[in-house]
Amino acid sequence: MATIQECREALDRLSDNLARADEGVRGAAAFDRSLSCHITDLDQTFTGRLQAGRIRVDALTPGPPADKAEIRLAMTGADLVALVAGELKFAKAWASGRVRLEAGFRDLLRLKSML
Repeated sequence: MATIQECREALDRLSDNLARADEGVRGAAAFDRSLSCHITDLDQTFTGRLQAGRIRVDALTPGPPADKAEIRLAMTGADLVALVAGELKFAKAWASGRVRLEAGFRDLLRLKSML
């Protein structure tokens, strides 16, 4: 089980990875959307924005997200850490239900090129 601090560090690493990514991935991430990431096993939610190719975390709140973000993720802390470390592939985790991703159709198409 990952800690909240490890989850926050994973989100920061993901943001750094997006900023260093090749132009195609950076371009796909260069839109402005509200974002939530619910860590299911810790029942905590990070909220913020995906903006200019980076993830900005604004808050951490207990429980599931209070507001419906434009891009919503849900997973265990260990899965978040493993995804960012490259130990877990997003497609496999999503297909098996370990990771949930909800967003509008257009956003899903843009996110597909990042994942």
